[in-house]
Amino acid sequence: MAASPESMYTREFAEDPHAAYERWRRAHGPLVPVELTPGVRATLVLGYATALRILNDAANFPADPRQWQASMPAGCPVLPLMQWRPNALHSSGSEHHRYRSATVAALETVDLHGMHTVVEQIALPLIQEFGTHVGAHHTLGGADLLEQYIYPLVYRVLDFLLGFDADTGEQIGAGMAMIFDSAADAVAGNAMMTAAMSEHIERKRARPGDDITSHLITRSDLSTEELIHQLSTLYGGGSEPQAHLISNTLLLMMTDTRFAGDLISGSLSTRDALDEVLFSNPPLANFCMTYPRQPILIDGVWLPAHQPVVISMAASNTDPAIHSADQTRFGNRAHLSWGAGPHQCPARQLGYQIAMDAIDQLLDFVPDMKLAVPEADLVWRPGPFHRALESLPVVFPSG
Repeated sequence: MAASPESMYTREFAEDPHAAYERWRRAHGPLVPVELTPGVRATLVLGYATALRILNDAANFPADPRQWQASMPAGCPVLPLMQWRPNALHSSGSEHHRYRSATVAALETVDLHGMHTVVEQIALPLIQEFGTHVGAHHTLGGADLLEQYIYPLVYRVLDFLLGFDADTGEQIGAGMAMIFDSAADAVAGNAMMTAAMSEHIERKRARPGDDITSHLITRSDLSTEELIHQLSTLYGGGSEPQAHLISNTLLLMMTDTRFAGDLISGSLSTRDALDEVLFSNPPLANFCMTYPRQPILIDGVWLPAHQPVVISMAASNTDPAIHSADQTRFGNRAHLSWGAGPHQCPARQLGYQIAMDAIDQLLDFVPDMKLAVPEADLVWRPGPFHRALESLPVVFPSG
C-alpha cells in the first residue's frame, strides 16, 4: 500500500522543517511522498546524491510541467509558481538553450563593480529612515528589518537592474509576493504582475536604457510574451528569495555565537554566514521541480509519470549521508541552493554580491543590533517552497 503523503503546507512544517525532514527521512528514505497543498501530490527529494542525479538528468526529468498542469484545478494555489511559462526555468532542449542564452547575455551587461555603489546609495537612506544617525553610530529604538530595510532595498535594486519605473516596480513586487505566499490569491498576483510587466516592456521598446530589460529586447529575438516570462523569472528569483537570503543571514549573525561573537573581529565573514544559510536555512528551501516523462525507478522507488519531483535543497545540503554532525561548512560552497545542472541559477554571483553588500552596509552602521523578541517567537511563513520570516524586529542599544 502506498504511503500517505506528508504535508508541506502546514504551520507546523514552517516552524521546524528540519525536524520534519529528519522524520520523513527515517520513514521514507531520500524520496518522500508529499502534498504541496491539499490534493496536490509530489515527491520530495531529501538525498544529496539523488538530487544531483535528477538535476543533471534533463532527459528523464524535464522541467516542462504542462502535462501535470492540465490535471490541476483552476485556482490551485501553487499553480502560478509552477505552471508552464515560455522561459528557461520551465523548458528543455533547444528552447531552454534559447531562453537561457538570452538571459545570461543580458545579465553579463550588469556592472558588478558599479553595483556596490548602487546598493550603498539605496541602503544608507533606508538605514537613516529607521532612526540611525549615520556616522555617529548612535542608535535609537528599533525596526522591523524586513519591512523597513530588506524588502525596500531588494525591490529598489531590482527596479534599477530591470529599469522599472516606480509604479511598475510596486505592482510587480506586490504580485510576486502574492505568488510566493500560499495564503494570498496567487492567481490574482500572477495577473497583476503580468499586466505590469507587459506595460514595462512596451515603455522600454520606445525608450531603451542601460538595463537588463533593454538588453533582452535589443540583443534577442524574444517576443513580448517571452520577454515577460524571462523578466518574471529574474524578478521572482531576485525578490522574495533574495530578501529572505538577507533576512535569514542577519538572523544567523545575531543569534549564533559563532557569528555574533566574531562580527567585529572579522574572523567569520558575511560570506561565511551566507554560505551557512545557503546550506542549512536557504530561502528557497524546496524547488527545482521536474516532471518524469514516464514512471521511473529511483533508489528503489517508482516515481509516477508527470507528477512533480521537488528538490529539497535544505534537506539535501544537510543529508547525513554526506555530512557528519560536527563537519564545518565554512568556505564550502558545494550546496544545491542555487540549483545544479542545466537549470542552475545564472544570477548567483549577482545574488551573492547584493546580499553581502546589503548586510555589510547595515552592520557598518548598526553593528550591535539585537533581536527585539526571543528567537522562538519569530514567525515563519507557511508554504511548501520558501523559508521566510514574517518579520525581523530588532533593537539598537543607545550610545
